Amino acid sequence: MSGPQAPARCAWVPANDPLYAEYHDTEWGVPERDDRALYEKLVLDGFQAGLSWRTILHKRQAFRRAFEGFEPERVAAFGEEDIARLLSDKSIVRSRAKIEAAIGNARAWLSVMERESFSEWLWSYYGGAPRQNAWPAAAAVPAETQTSRRMAKDLKARGFRFCGPVITYAFCQAVGMVNDHETACFRHRALAA
Repeated sequence: MSGPQAPARCAWVPANDPLYAEYHDTEWGVPERDDRALYEKLVLDGFQAGLSWRTILHKRQAFRRAFEGFEPERVAAFGEEDIARLLSDKSIVRSRAKIEAAIGNARAWLSVMERESFSEWLWSYYGGAPRQNAWPAAAAVPAETQTSRRMAKDLKARGFRFCGPVITYAFCQAVGMVNDHETACFRHRALAA
């Protein structure tokens, strides 16, 4: 007799990776409106550039430790000693450009927050509510959109780095600005509701 059957998930969720399945089932595509959490996710998506999300997900706790909980006020104060510490930390992705971008992005985040909520600004690209898509398969989902291109351009203009239109769209998917779960996935209907 076999155990309970796993729910139908998006095809991109790797088989036999409980951490990834949990991320898909409980976090990916769930609307996130916390300013600090959005900074963290944008930074992690930037670290993903050229790598797989699976790699970053499995290092996420190490990233949180190394970047002091992704508290932007702390990260913005990082200097050369901190960069050297991070470059020697084998538990994270050791890219000087990405590390420096994370620090610069914290400073850019603080600048945005002086004028407005980071969350409200980013969510304004979608009118403040998640866009409900209905993709039958992962192959139908675009890598970038007109909205992600606009958002990326505006992020760069405000001093953010490692946030091109593809990274920005992945970010929007992850934080629930768009519901890009495949229509056969059990999470699509739940998030559409």
